[in-house]
Amino acid sequence: MAATLKLSDELIYLAAPYAVAAHRSVSQQIEYWARLGKAAEDNPELPIEFIKNTLLAVAESDAKLHTDYSIRN
Repeated sequence: MAATLKLSDELIYLAAPYAVAAHRSVSQQIEYWARLGKAAEDNPELPIEFIKNTLLAVAESDAKLHTDYSIRN
């Protein structure tokens, strides 16, 4: 469900260079920050890098970009 939100010009200004670097739109960047912030609040004991890597792993799995791990004898 999409919704129209009023965001400060400052937030949009701050998100713009991060969006360009990550090849996202500004709204996608702000959405990413929101997901990251929610995950950090839900898991305050976890380092932010771990949370970022976990979100990336989930996105890769959703996009079928993962490979199964197997141990060969």
